Amino acid sequence: MIIIAGPCVIENDEILEEIAESLQSLAKNPKIDFYFKASFDKANRTSLESYRGPGLEKGLESLAKIKAKFGYKLLTDIHEVYQAAPAAKVVDILQIPAFLCRQTDLIVAAAQTNAVVNIKKGQFMNPADMQYSVLKALKTRNPKIESADFKSAQEHKVCLTERGSSFGYGNLVVDMRSLAIMREFAPVIFDATHAVQMPGGLKGKSGGDSRYAPLLARAAAAVGIDGLFAETHIKPEVALSDGPNMLTPQTLLELCDTILAIDNLINKG
Repeated sequence: MIIIAGPCVIENDEILEEIAESLQSLAKNPKIDFYFKASFDKANRTSLESYRGPGLEKGLESLAKIKAKFGYKLLTDIHEVYQAAPAAKVVDILQIPAFLCRQTDLIVAAAQTNAVVNIKKGQFMNPADMQYSVLKALKTRNPKIESADFKSAQEHKVCLTERGSSFGYGNLVVDMRSLAIMREFAPVIFDATHAVQMPGGLKGKSGGDSRYAPLLARAAAAVGIDGLFAETHIKPEVALSDGPNMLTPQTLLELCDTILAIDNLINKG
């Protein structure tokens, strides 16, 4: 089971290291393929006044320190083509944000590196149509590929992440069918914390309700997933980005035990 966890955005090196230290048991678990996640820039914030992060250069320096100290594999998201190559020198997964999941040049740039490419399904996307985003990455890595399928995506290190779909204004809903649909053409990770986000719910900021993240994660695991994504913070209530939907490390550790148990149960069945 892939577990991706860490803060929404890099706030400073001290907080980043504290969160990283709290997740060591996940990295040591032989049943988990762990990746530490943090963004150097949140370019799609609701408001111009929202905190975005330290930027590419300083952010990658901070992530490199985490890798050097803890030995973690890393994930970060990119928003522009020029960010792909330098980010891939530090991190192991390049993530395409949901709002950019159809951005051809960005997907191609990520696929031209050696990093795993994780494409988040846009809140506005039909899950079946995500096969074409996967195919953009696959054809970049192997022009002979004509259609996306799970085996090819796994071989060429391309995966998808489900984070919910727009439901009216200011809310998201997760259609669990999308996990099975997308898993036909790529490994699928479930983003439990963004799935409980309420876009624009705090008057210029995104709100959310983290109480429901474990519930949705358990449901997703029962459907069948290849990984879990959960943003994590020591003190979500004071986090500079996405605090209302982030989990504490303790909550995440307990949730991962449950997810592994469910995954073991359905795969035995």
